[in-house]
Amino acid sequence: MASALTGVMTEVIGKLMVLLGEEYTKLTGVQREVNFMKDELSSMNALLQRLAEVDHDLDLQTKEWRRQVQEMSYDIEDCIDDFIHRIGHNGMDDSAGLVRRVVQQLKALRARHQIGNQIQELKARVEDASKRRMRYKLDDRAFQSSTTAAIDPRLPSLYAEPDVLVGIERPRDELVKLLMDGEGVSVQQLKVISVVGPGGLGKTTLANEVYRRLENQFQCQAFVSLSQQPDVKKILRNILSQVSQQEYLNMEMWDEENFINAIREFLKNKRYFVVIDDIWSTQAWKTIKCALYVNNCGSRIMTTTRIVSIAKACCSPHHDYVYEIMPLSTDNSKNLFFKRTFGSKDICPPQLEEVSNEILQKCCGSPLAIVTIATLLANKASTKEEWVRVYNSIGSTLENDPDVEEMRRILSLSYDDLPHHLKTCLLYLSIFPEDYEIERDQLVKRWIAEGFINMEGEQDLEEIGEKNFNDLINRSMIQPMKINCDGRVASCRVHDMILDLLISKSVEENFASFICGKNKKISLQGKVRRLSLNYYSQEHAMVPSAAIISHCRSLSIFGYSEQMPPLSKFQVLRVLDIENGEEMEHKYFEHIMRLCHLKYLRLHLRSIPALPEQLGELQHLRTLDLGGTKITKLPKSIVQLKNLTCLRVCDLELPKEIENLRALHELSEIKINRNCSASSLLGLGCLTELRILRLRWSIVNANPESKVIVDNLLSSLRKLGRLNLRSLCIQSYYGYSIDFLLDSWFPTPNLLQKFQMSSNYYFPRIPAWIASLGSLTYLDINVDPVQEETLEILGNLPSLMCLWITSKAADPKERLVVSSSMFICLKEFQFTCWRNRVGLMFEAGAMPRLEKLRVPFNACSGLNFGIEHLSSLKHIIIEIICSGATVHEVKALEEAIRNTADLLPNRPTLLVRTWDEENMVEESMTEEEIHTSR
Repeated sequence: MASALTGVMTEVIGKLMVLLGEEYTKLTGVQREVNFMKDELSSMNALLQRLAEVDHDLDLQTKEWRRQVQEMSYDIEDCIDDFIHRIGHNGMDDSAGLVRRVVQQLKALRARHQIGNQIQELKARVEDASKRRMRYKLDDRAFQSSTTAAIDPRLPSLYAEPDVLVGIERPRDELVKLLMDGEGVSVQQLKVISVVGPGGLGKTTLANEVYRRLENQFQCQAFVSLSQQPDVKKILRNILSQVSQQEYLNMEMWDEENFINAIREFLKNKRYFVVIDDIWSTQAWKTIKCALYVNNCGSRIMTTTRIVSIAKACCSPHHDYVYEIMPLSTDNSKNLFFKRTFGSKDICPPQLEEVSNEILQKCCGSPLAIVTIATLLANKASTKEEWVRVYNSIGSTLENDPDVEEMRRILSLSYDDLPHHLKTCLLYLSIFPEDYEIERDQLVKRWIAEGFINMEGEQDLEEIGEKNFNDLINRSMIQPMKINCDGRVASCRVHDMILDLLISKSVEENFASFICGKNKKISLQGKVRRLSLNYYSQEHAMVPSAAIISHCRSLSIFGYSEQMPPLSKFQVLRVLDIENGEEMEHKYFEHIMRLCHLKYLRLHLRSIPALPEQLGELQHLRTLDLGGTKITKLPKSIVQLKNLTCLRVCDLELPKEIENLRALHELSEIKINRNCSASSLLGLGCLTELRILRLRWSIVNANPESKVIVDNLLSSLRKLGRLNLRSLCIQSYYGYSIDFLLDSWFPTPNLLQKFQMSSNYYFPRIPAWIASLGSLTYLDINVDPVQEETLEILGNLPSLMCLWITSKAADPKERLVVSSSMFICLKEFQFTCWRNRVGLMFEAGAMPRLEKLRVPFNACSGLNFGIEHLSSLKHIIIEIICSGATVHEVKALEEAIRNTADLLPNRPTLLVRTWDEENMVEESMTEEEIHTSR
């Protein structure tokens, strides 16, 4: 396993053993050197592993020796990988002609001769490192490795739930009052409040609590966070997406002006609430402010920043307000500290009271510093000696200068306490820009490509990678963003202060190097191993000519610049990730096939129409993610990628001989139309490891020519369902029917956990095979009509956690009843049916674990709907259909919903939307006229 603290030593030792095997016995004269290197490096690796456990206690001399050995391990692996690739690429081919075979033999001999010379040089470096180790007695300096207990999983996530926050009630209530009162301004006028304070005091947390408290009092709202060099277009797009709750056509092609105009038009007559978090420059605020239409609808804006001058610039001098956030009081600091450490604010062993006070004094009321130290101590023995040791290791700089830079020393304590494999995974996050939302699956695949994940028992690499991801969240090192209904975190971000720490550690270890953004002054020294280029803030920044990038293993590019280094300079690249390089020329990728060690390739840009035909030469490629490109057809050689586990291409033509990609775990998104190869559809069934499949169905079933395509697809789905298929998503628009899935899937795909359909097609009933899916946790399905039987079938699925039902109409005869025996595991339920005249009724005990509910109610259907029985609700969205109802009926229903929600134990957030107001009836109409209008 590769490690930030041991390099790739373990991997190198294994590859040296391969060189000693029968396959490479022709390396005459170097077997002795290879064997010597293997033995010496095995001994060094043992010491490196010990040093990794006590990294924070090492002296400079030991750190320097370790750094040199790490660099040496990278160079040895590069040498071995290059040799193995060249020998394998130029191996003998019995079908080749005489001349070609002679050329192959000469190339193999040349490769063996070259590696012989390189091994001699590397052996000399190994000998020098061994002598230095003995000369400085480094083994005597190594400390006995220690073990660390896992964080108590019962400890609540501090920032996840409002009821575990400490000291926030007063500032929250003050801000709510400032925002909602009309002091100094008409209640209907736009009002801006700016929150200011140093990093770590909880500005974002406070803003989020205010946002939670007020979001239901506005017609639309948005919460966005900026960075020091924000991508303004991305921020504007985020605002538009949140306030409108919809996607617009061709948004990829929009510029800032398009987004500003769209936001202004949408907000023109709306009462909105927008939070702009963490503003670093007045220019960024001026641009974003252009989009926030100044109306007289009672709209409110709240900003947060660390800089007083920016806070004042955000507010006009007449009626807006700068709110200065203060550190936690002594009592609140103690409450927060003890709650995080011991699970209760009232618990502290007497022997720890004095040292606790001393630790809190150094935290200076900073919630982030308090949480960091408390999380660390939760893993330690509750002894005075252990706590004093932690206190002494904090240092005294915080007393003198409570700046973010000094607080990094506190944060580094949590980093030092991580197992070294988690340190490596965490350091890797320094590659991503500030405030970047990091997708879990994307990150795990990159970890695997870098060699950071080691096999453990029967678990596969992605399962282990996800475990590491969750461990970092549990230790409060990364912040969860999107959380699925099953509780799995789908994406995260890194707090700015943690990111600062990671960047400094990465530079110190030569783990990663950075160009542009906040890191543009960081010089590149020695051999660059991982390179992150952020062109969003400084398009014309260049990689210094003196930088040695030929040994770079990972290249991440965010944005576009004409000065981007050519791919031909990256000879040993394992990971290539390019995002939003919309102006990038196609020829930039014409030599991509030379990246023979590439394992992860992700291109998120619209300018590239195709990849070179020689793509199949990338024999080590595991992930090919082209979902953010216009590419729909791949080179024929794609089927030569025998190690490919993930293939993502939007609207992809199914490659011929797809059955050759036997290692695939994920395949999306396959376009199936009448031009699709029937034999390729059969080949899908040969992908025995396939777990995730996404299809786009574009065939009219009435067409006689489609029968063979339907039959072959069903044949493959049946095979995959018997094997490893976990997720099936199918899109079908423009009237394309997928009724072939209604009753044709047998035997049942028992491992299926997710079924999702995005379609204009509606099943007339629940397919029989869905009714017997014991592992199904996520279901997004179209059914028309929805009847009592529909709910009974779905309510009996034992593992279902998330259910989205879309229908044209519900059974008009009687109210649909969700009984107490239904949906025992469901956490999220969304029901869309605009012609539901009678609505839903939830009986006592129904959906006992439901946390999120989104349902429509017809204002004419009465006030009794049973939401009061859903005691676990945290979020409610009610859509009132006003057609045929009077104003009084609509208001009565809304009031009943709000009163009911207020009585629920969790005080859920409530959003009430109204539809079809133009079709409401007048109060003066007779009952007969009202009945007729309905």
